[in-house]
Parts: sequence; C-alpha cells; structure tokens
Amino acid sequence: MKNQLISGGCGFVGRNMVKRLYNTSNDRVIFVDDLSVGTDPSTWLDVPLKREVGNMKIYGEDERLLFIKGDFLNVLRGLSADENWIPNEYGIDIVKFDDVFHFAAIVGGRAMIDGDPMKVALDLSIDAEFFYWITRHKPARVLYPSSSAAYPVSKQTDSNTVQLQESDIDFANMGQPDMTYGWTKLTGEFLAKIAAEHYDVHIACIRPFSGYGEDQDYSYPIPAIARRAVYQESPFEVWGTGHQGRDFVHIQDVLDCSLLAMEKISDGTAINIGRGELTTFRDIIGMFMKIAGYETDIKCLLDKPVGVFSRYCSNQYAKDLLGWEPKISLEAGLTRVYNAVKEKEGQ
Repeated sequence: MKNQLISGGCGFVGRNMVKRLYNTSNDRVIFVDDLSVGTDPSTWLDVPLKREVGNMKIYGEDERLLFIKGDFLNVLRGLSADENWIPNEYGIDIVKFDDVFHFAAIVGGRAMIDGDPMKVALDLSIDAEFFYWITRHKPARVLYPSSSAAYPVSKQTDSNTVQLQESDIDFANMGQPDMTYGWTKLTGEFLAKIAAEHYDVHIACIRPFSGYGEDQDYSYPIPAIARRAVYQESPFEVWGTGHQGRDFVHIQDVLDCSLLAMEKISDGTAINIGRGELTTFRDIIGMFMKIAGYETDIKCLLDKPVGVFSRYCSNQYAKDLLGWEPKISLEAGLTRVYNAVKEKEGQ
C-alpha cells in the first residue's frame, strides 16, 4: 500500500484531491489541515469515522483515510526531527511517503491578498520548512502548486494583455508578480528547481489559473456570484467595472492535469492549468443570469479590490508535454456550481 501525504487537505483543491485519490486507488491518504480555512471532513467525506488517536481521525473500515487536525508546520517539524514521528505519535506504521501534495497556503481570495498581504507572506515559512523536509525525506514524487499570480503583472494590464506562457517567468530576468502571494509562489518554484537539481527530488510545479467548482467557499468569486444569481439579485453587483477577466477552469480538470504533471515532470518545471480563454466577470454574471432565467442591470462596486486587469494562459505546453486538454466547458461547469449552490441554499 502506497502512502500519500496532502497538506491543506481540507481546503478546496486539497479535499477534492483527497476524494480523487481515495476513490481511484488503494493507497492510504494522510491529509493535514488546521481548519482555519478548510472544511471539517465530516461535512464532505462520504466515509464513516472508524476511530481517533489524539488529533488524528481515521476513516473507513480499511483505515485508508487519516486526517491530522493541526498546523502543517508542526507536522513538518515532527517529521524533520524524527522519521518515526508518525509511528511514535499515532501508532501508525508510516515512515516513508510515496507522493506528497503541498496545498497548504494562506490565500483567502482577493480580499486577503490585497487586504492583509503580510499574513499571506507567512506562506514563505511554510514552504521553506516543506522544501527542507522533502530534500531529507526524498518521497517518490512531489507536487508543488504555484499560481498564476506568479506571472509579471506588467503582462496583465488593460493596455498590455497577453496569453501567458510558462516562459514568461524567467528567473534570470524577473518581472513583478502579484503581491506577496505571487512572490511566495515564485520563491516556491525556485526552491523546487533547487530540490530537483541539487537533491534529486522528483517534483513538478503547476500554475493553476482561476479554479472553481461545486464545493468552493463563498469567499471566491464563482460561488459568490452563483449565490447572488440564485437569489436573483437586482441590480447585480460586481467588484470594479466587471471588465477585468480571468481564465476559469473546473477543479476536476485541475486535478487531472496535476496528476499527469506528477507522472511526467520531475525537474521542478512549472506548467499552466487553464482553459486558455479570457472571460470577464460581466460575462460570468451574464451566464449565471441566463442559468437563473432572469435579467437585470449590473452595478459596479469601484471601491472593491480587483487585482490585475486580465489574466489568462496558453495551455499549449500542457497539450504538447502531457497530452492534456480541459474537458469541462465553462457553461457546463457554471451550471454545476449554480445547481450545487441552489441546493445548498435550499432554494
């Protein structure tokens, strides 16, 4: 039985990866989250709780899902100090991890990125200890999720909008990324390269663009806009002018590409994950209004943070290297989100 470790395993991407790995393999999945933002597994795991050991909950008759409620930094420090930390702490026979997914990060959406950038900068401390540990532990494969925020903001303005390519990030000729979140992810990508080159760690980096899905928190734009459409908000509010655009990609497509990247990339190379299409927030509102069956005026909230004007990617590299293309259309994905939000809201 292989052992998979997922940090930030109760956040949006992490919990979807937990479910994917559990349902498609016979591996044991250990996931860690302090639930400061993540959602308790009892609300999304369709697997019964078997037993508890300290701050670890063990799910399923086969005991293949192990959840540690706690700060991932404390787990890293325990693992770094003693390779037998998990057996000693929990009585579970895990010493070596096969695959490691590092989703733990302070993000919180645009309001957090712009509103409390120094809190976001704490990601640097998490990543530093993470990379130190993997260079000692040497798991079989590692996934480091970077971000589209790592791209130079100079290529994402109303006067200079380009389809972002992986080569637009060049450590020998740096551009200004998006706030402290972009800087932390750039640093993580650089450390991934160091881990691969100097320590022979098998590691892949991904740059997801605007991921969304049915169980995403309302602090993110797609579910928040869907909720307002469910209640047929009128006029329909949008942050900024609404002409700013993003590359929206469904979470299932993100997971598919991530797993392929782990198989085929080992040297820390980063790869875009997106649909390769620019969609404005006004477009998103219009699509949700169509799904909800009504029309209304759009009201601009010009005092709200909006980030860069335009951010979308080329996914040609993913097609060429991985043979990957997104499967879920934006229309189909937004309809899924709308129906999930409507059910959640009891409408």
